Amino acid sequence: MNLSCVGFKKAVYGQAQAIADLVNLTYRGNSGWTTETQIIGGDRTGRNEIQTAFMNPDAYFFITSQAQLLTSCIYVAKKQEYAYIGFFSVHPSFQGKGLGKYVLAQTEIFAMETMHVRKFMMFVVSQRQELIAFYERRGYVRTGRIETYPVQMNIGVPKISGLTIEYLEKIA
Repeated sequence: MNLSCVGFKKAVYGQAQAIADLVNLTYRGNSGWTTETQIIGGDRTGRNEIQTAFMNPDAYFFITSQAQLLTSCIYVAKKQEYAYIGFFSVHPSFQGKGLGKYVLAQTEIFAMETMHVRKFMMFVVSQRQELIAFYERRGYVRTGRIETYPVQMNIGVPKISGLTIEYLEKIA
């Protein structure tokens, strides 16, 4: 995949529904290596949650697209001394081609240069070992902070018992 023409750019508020659709397709769709449908049911997010995230003055959504198709999205928000990474999604048809690595790297560069941070935080479902391994290859480490899956956040309903989330961090 030629990453020089993917068009990494800031998203706009009017793209909230398209971003929500991509996040749901990526994590709750039936294809791609990031799908969680075997362990979590329901939507991962909705337009309202994305619109609320857009309202944070210390946060940005970035997207890539190709031929009018949203191919990736990522959210970065400054929190005290670190940047929180969330809603990171790559369309299943574009997974495994280097796009995710590129988008994450571009977002980290933006955060270091614009938000003046060197530390990044995120959380992932602990049972998603292949996802954790992807982030570890990008320099993220497990913090040891593990919490019960946050059902109250309306990010899906566990299909298995004992589901947890785990926090990862990276210091650049």
